[in-house]
Amino acid sequence: MTRRELDAAGVTDPGLRAAYTRCRQLNARHGRTYFLATRLLPLERRCAVHALYGFARWADDIVDDLDREQPPEERDRLLRRLESDLARGLRTGHGDEPVVRAVTDTAERYAIDPGLFADFLASMRSDLTVTDYPTYADLHAYMHGSAAVIGLQMLPVLGTVVDRETAAPHAAALGRAFQLTNFLRDVGEDLDRGRVYLPADLLAAHGVERPLLEWSRRTGGRDPRIRAAFVEFEAMNRAVYREAEPGVAMLEPRVRPCIRTAFTLYGGILDAIAADDYAVLHRRAVVPRRRRAATAAAGLVRILAARVRPRTGRGTGRTPHAVALREGARR
Repeated sequence: MTRRELDAAGVTDPGLRAAYTRCRQLNARHGRTYFLATRLLPLERRCAVHALYGFARWADDIVDDLDREQPPEERDRLLRRLESDLARGLRTGHGDEPVVRAVTDTAERYAIDPGLFADFLASMRSDLTVTDYPTYADLHAYMHGSAAVIGLQMLPVLGTVVDRETAAPHAAALGRAFQLTNFLRDVGEDLDRGRVYLPADLLAAHGVERPLLEWSRRTGGRDPRIRAAFVEFEAMNRAVYREAEPGVAMLEPRVRPCIRTAFTLYGGILDAIAADDYAVLHRRAVVPRRRRAATAAAGLVRILAARVRPRTGRGTGRTPHAVALREGARR
């Protein structure tokens, strides 16, 4: 993490600075699209976003790392140890893992509801035993903890020009939209882990069951039924993006370019999937580097416009300290 980001966020303790730096490294290594958008945030907000991503990534790696041939029982033990470390960190301000130190500091600075972290870890734990979802309603319940809560955790960090309760449904929808995009992009990799996140009833409506997906993944064979199911899933995903989009204008002007850029880049993943004729069982769709750069450049233009535009509306805070003073223990 750059010294300027840490200084702007008011992080002075050397150990805590190292913890935030570790989270930034995780974001840069694993969240290319997300990391690029994060760099458009005001300096003082970036540390918190890296901490939230770093913690989520750490938990996800416990559950999903294919290089670790550990039984579910061992992964459950590691996840419970992380949960215990987080609970202690939220209570005392100290954690064993660097990602826990950073995220608990962020939670305190921005008064983030601890229940959101509990919901997240509950969904992570379900990945140890749940391998498919019969309906979209079942998947939606899972995504509350695995994705919607991430959007809700972000709201205090980003700040809003409306009541937070008004913006919250859109923030939750954006978290779900991003995750649905990941589910479609990573359907082959998830299948290798024994999981199918696309709802079984949606697949069945097109005559698709797990064995057909496994055959396609194994052989590289194509089947029009699979393509039709993926097309419908994409359409469903885009509907969630439309649900989320009004929330961007509810955020503080200075952070909108970051979220708009993330919104555009993740939507671009769906465009790339369609352009590759939905071959996600065989290869990962990637937004071309030139397009990502152009999107980021457009975000920079919006940042400059936001800096010169008079600020209107009521925000929930401009700095971590302001948020803490104004919100107290409200969230």
